[in-house]
Amino acid sequence: MASSDLVVSPVASKADLKEFIRLPKRLYAGHKGWVAPLNVERQEAFSPKKNPLFLHAEVQFFLARRAGRVVGRISAQVDRAYLEQHADSTGQFGCLVAEDDPAIFAALFAAAEAWLKARGMARVTGPFSLSINEEVGLLVEGFDSRPVLMVPYDPPYAGARVEACGYVKAKDLFSYDYDVQNAPETIGRKLLDRAGLAGRVKARTANMRMFDAEVRTLVGIFNDAWSDNWGYVPFTQAEIDHASKALRPVIVPELAVFVDVDDETVAFILALTNINEATVDFDGALNPWNLAKLLFRLKISGVTSTRVPLMGVKKKFRNHPLMGAGLAMIAIDHLRANGKRLGKTSAELGWILEDNKATNNIIRSVGGVHYKTHRIYEKALG
Repeated sequence: MASSDLVVSPVASKADLKEFIRLPKRLYAGHKGWVAPLNVERQEAFSPKKNPLFLHAEVQFFLARRAGRVVGRISAQVDRAYLEQHADSTGQFGCLVAEDDPAIFAALFAAAEAWLKARGMARVTGPFSLSINEEVGLLVEGFDSRPVLMVPYDPPYAGARVEACGYVKAKDLFSYDYDVQNAPETIGRKLLDRAGLAGRVKARTANMRMFDAEVRTLVGIFNDAWSDNWGYVPFTQAEIDHASKALRPVIVPELAVFVDVDDETVAFILALTNINEATVDFDGALNPWNLAKLLFRLKISGVTSTRVPLMGVKKKFRNHPLMGAGLAMIAIDHLRANGKRLGKTSAELGWILEDNKATNNIIRSVGGVHYKTHRIYEKALG
């Protein structure tokens, strides 16, 4: 597909994939809100042999070139797990990066949309890079905020370029800045006492000697708590196993908090070490020298920022007017106390759907400040 000297073609070789991974480093270098992801991590994320998403999703990557120079990229994907859950003939786009040129955006979307229509899709949503359980949304607010693990960065011009291609907002996703050192204690314990749970609730941290079992517990609560959420797709066992292995190095036991009622684990909150803070000067390379610096920064000098990507309360408790908020707040209190003791200064809590009033209200009530918005777009395919 071409526009004058602009050509969009599928990624067809290792060299193409290298260009696909390299493009944002060239376009976003020096942007305050962006840190280059590790090359090795991106290679694994985009590898059908290493990312278990490819077991249930068909993915095509595209590159846009002008006079032989790479100027844009996009992915198109059909996720069978999503279609089994929602049955709405919707495909996704993701990995969108391009120079600020409307012709490039138009050509990329034309290629992705043609690929999706050829597979029977009647609608497209995104960006999902590569699924709703990975990196989600296009940044439309908070461009100068600190770069955070697994949170997409996009330049200010991107939203307008996407909308010019016929895309409209489907949902906004909110992220919150949380001051770990100075946030107030919540009213969680009072709510639980009023709900009749006095003495029956306790918070605990993850037992790393039973790591696999703890991950299963966390995912079980997540799948129960989030199953009614917009766009929800359950984690497969292969994805759970893969995530466990990948995230273990950035999981601090004290920052993985479970809440038990009697003998049942019913809620959790997980904060991950913000590895972006430790790799800010790596330019994506994990050579021996950078690896030594990474280990030093993680273990010795300390990384002070974290991200809370997951939290949940089982439905049977969440839907109670006092219990749901109370259990979530107890988890946050325990996490805050542990983080404060470990010298953490900030946490990003997100993403939260804009219309998830209960969770947004809880986070705001405990001191979270809305500071980033990512947008999911949609478009009907004619």
